[in-house]
Amino acid sequence: MRYLVRDRMLAFHEEAWVETEHRQKLFRVDRKLLRLRTTFHFVDTQGDQVASIVKKVLTLHHTILIKQNGETIGRISKRRFRIFGDRFKVTLRDGRRLRISGNLWDREFDIADDGTTLAHISRRWFSIRDAYAVDVMYEPDSLLLVILAVCVDHIIEDGRSEQLTNL
Repeated sequence: MRYLVRDRMLAFHEEAWVETEHRQKLFRVDRKLLRLRTTFHFVDTQGDQVASIVKKVLTLHHTILIKQNGETIGRISKRRFRIFGDRFKVTLRDGRRLRISGNLWDREFDIADDGTTLAHISRRWFSIRDAYAVDVMYEPDSLLLVILAVCVDHIIEDGRSEQLTNL
Protein backbone atom coordinates (compact mmCIF):
# COMPACT_ATOMS: atom_id res chain seq x y z
CA MET A 1 0.00 0.00 0.00
CA ARG A 2 1.32 3.43 -0.86
CA TYR A 3 0.86 6.39 1.47
CA LEU A 4 1.70 9.98 0.61
CA VAL A 5 2.89 12.54 3.14
CA ARG A 6 2.21 16.10 1.99
CA ASP A 7 3.31 19.16 3.94
CA ARG A 8 0.96 22.10 3.99
CA MET A 9 2.79 25.25 3.01
CA LEU A 10 2.20 28.80 4.27
CA ALA A 11 0.39 27.78 7.45
CA PHE A 12 0.64 29.47 10.84
CA HIS A 13 1.72 26.16 12.29
CA GLU A 14 3.40 23.26 10.60
CA GLU A 15 1.02 20.62 9.35
CA ALA A 16 1.16 17.67 6.99
CA TRP A 17 -1.40 15.16 5.74
CA VAL A 18 -0.95 11.42 5.33
CA GLU A 19 -3.07 10.21 2.42
CA THR A 20 -3.63 6.96 0.57
CA GLU A 21 -2.48 6.70 -3.02
CA HIS A 22 -6.08 7.52 -3.97
CA ARG A 23 -5.83 10.90 -2.14
CA GLN A 24 -8.03 9.83 0.78
CA LYS A 25 -6.85 11.71 3.89
CA LEU A 26 -6.05 9.44 6.85
CA PHE A 27 -4.05 11.48 9.36
CA ARG A 28 -3.06 15.06 9.99
CA VAL A 29 0.41 15.58 11.45
CA ASP A 30 0.47 18.67 13.67
CA ARG A 31 3.78 20.07 14.79
CA LYS A 32 3.57 22.09 17.94
CA LEU A 33 5.91 25.08 17.70
CA LEU A 34 7.35 27.32 20.39
CA ARG A 35 7.92 24.50 22.86
CA LEU A 36 11.11 23.45 24.59
CA ARG A 37 10.86 20.10 22.87
CA THR A 38 9.44 19.40 19.45
CA THR A 39 6.21 17.43 19.44
CA PHE A 40 4.17 16.05 16.56
CA HIS A 41 0.66 14.65 16.92
CA PHE A 42 -0.93 12.21 14.46
CA VAL A 43 -4.64 13.02 14.42
CA ASP A 44 -7.19 10.99 12.46
CA THR A 45 -9.94 12.54 10.35
CA GLN A 46 -12.37 12.43 13.32
CA GLY A 47 -9.97 14.57 15.38
CA ASP A 48 -8.72 11.79 17.68
CA GLN A 49 -5.01 11.66 18.47
CA VAL A 50 -3.63 8.25 17.48
CA ALA A 51 0.09 8.79 18.14
CA SER A 52 2.69 11.35 19.19
CA ILE A 53 6.30 11.94 18.29
CA VAL A 54 8.42 13.65 20.95
CA LYS A 55 11.98 14.81 20.28
CA LYS A 56 14.10 14.41 23.39
CA VAL A 57 16.18 17.40 24.39
CA LEU A 58 19.84 17.25 25.40
CA THR A 59 20.77 13.78 24.19
CA LEU A 60 24.08 12.63 22.76
CA HIS A 61 22.28 10.97 19.87
CA HIS A 62 19.34 12.64 18.14
CA THR A 63 16.49 10.65 19.77
CA ILE A 64 12.75 10.69 19.11
CA LEU A 65 10.14 8.80 21.13
CA ILE A 66 6.98 7.40 19.52
CA LYS A 67 4.00 7.28 21.87
CA GLN A 68 0.49 5.85 21.69
CA ASN A 69 -2.02 6.33 24.50
CA GLY A 70 0.71 7.93 26.64
CA GLU A 71 3.02 4.90 26.44
CA THR A 72 6.31 4.80 24.54
CA ILE A 73 6.04 2.18 21.81
CA GLY A 74 9.31 2.95 20.04
CA ARG A 75 12.49 4.97 19.99
CA ILE A 76 14.42 6.12 16.93
CA SER A 77 17.94 7.43 17.27
CA LYS A 78 20.50 8.85 14.91
CA ARG A 79 24.13 8.38 15.64
CA ARG A 80 26.04 11.66 15.48
CA PHE A 81 29.40 10.00 15.02
CA ARG A 82 29.62 6.77 13.11
CA ILE A 83 32.28 4.97 11.14
CA PHE A 84 30.36 1.85 10.19
CA GLY A 85 26.84 0.68 10.75
CA ASP A 86 23.38 2.06 10.37
CA ARG A 87 22.58 5.70 10.47
CA PHE A 88 19.24 5.20 12.27
CA LYS A 89 18.22 2.51 14.71
CA VAL A 90 14.70 1.85 15.92
CA THR A 91 13.92 -0.01 19.12
CA LEU A 92 10.29 -1.08 19.58
CA ARG A 93 8.50 -1.95 22.81
CA ASP A 94 8.00 -5.56 21.64
CA GLY A 95 11.79 -6.00 21.42
CA ARG A 96 12.19 -5.73 17.66
CA ARG A 97 15.05 -3.65 16.29
CA LEU A 98 14.55 -2.04 12.89
CA ARG A 99 17.22 -0.53 10.66
CA ILE A 100 16.79 2.48 8.42
CA SER A 101 19.31 2.80 5.62
CA GLY A 102 19.67 4.12 2.11
CA ASN A 103 20.47 7.42 0.44
CA LEU A 104 19.25 9.68 3.22
CA TRP A 105 20.50 12.85 1.54
CA ASP A 106 18.11 12.31 -1.39
CA ARG A 107 15.55 10.75 0.97
CA GLU A 108 15.48 7.33 -0.63
CA PHE A 109 15.60 4.83 2.20
CA ASP A 110 14.25 1.51 3.46
CA ILE A 111 12.98 0.40 6.84
CA ALA A 112 14.00 -3.22 7.44
CA ASP A 113 13.52 -5.86 10.11
CA ASP A 114 16.14 -8.61 10.14
CA GLY A 115 16.86 -8.26 6.41
CA THR A 116 13.20 -8.01 5.35
CA THR A 117 12.16 -4.67 3.88
CA LEU A 118 9.02 -3.39 5.59
CA ALA A 119 8.75 -0.03 3.79
CA HIS A 120 10.47 2.09 1.14
CA ILE A 121 10.39 5.90 1.41
CA SER A 122 10.99 8.02 -1.67
CA ARG A 123 10.86 11.63 -2.84
CA ARG A 124 12.06 10.63 -6.31
CA TRP A 125 8.70 10.85 -8.09
CA PHE A 126 7.61 14.16 -6.58
CA SER A 127 8.51 17.53 -7.97
CA ILE A 128 7.05 19.32 -4.96
CA ARG A 129 9.73 19.45 -2.28
CA ASP A 130 7.37 18.77 0.59
CA ALA A 131 5.78 15.50 -0.52
CA TYR A 132 7.03 11.93 -0.38
CA ALA A 133 5.76 8.38 -0.75
CA VAL A 134 5.85 5.61 1.85
CA ASP A 135 5.43 2.20 0.20
CA VAL A 136 4.45 -0.22 2.98
CA MET A 137 5.12 -3.89 2.33
CA TYR A 138 4.02 -5.09 5.79
CA GLU A 139 0.49 -3.79 6.38
CA PRO A 140 0.04 -4.62 10.12
CA ASP A 141 2.70 -2.00 10.98
CA SER A 142 1.57 0.61 8.43
CA LEU A 143 0.92 3.42 10.94
CA LEU A 144 4.24 2.78 12.70
CA LEU A 145 6.14 2.77 9.38
CA VAL A 146 4.56 6.06 8.29
CA ILE A 147 5.44 7.56 11.68
CA LEU A 148 9.06 6.40 11.29
CA ALA A 149 9.21 8.01 7.83
CA VAL A 150 8.00 11.31 9.31
CA CYS A 151 10.61 11.00 12.10
CA VAL A 152 13.49 10.44 9.69
CA ASP A 153 12.32 13.30 7.47
CA HIS A 154 12.20 15.59 10.51
CA ILE A 155 15.67 14.53 11.70
CA ILE A 156 17.13 15.14 8.22
CA GLU A 157 15.48 18.59 8.05
CA ASP A 158 16.84 19.45 11.51
CA GLY A 159 20.33 18.38 10.41
CA ARG A 160 20.17 20.50 7.28
CA SER A 161 19.01 23.59 9.19
CA GLU A 162 21.79 23.08 11.76
CA GLN A 163 24.36 22.94 8.93
CA LEU A 164 23.01 26.16 7.44
CA THR A 165 23.17 28.02 10.77
CA ASN A 166 26.74 26.85 11.40
CA LEU A 167 28.12 28.38 8.18
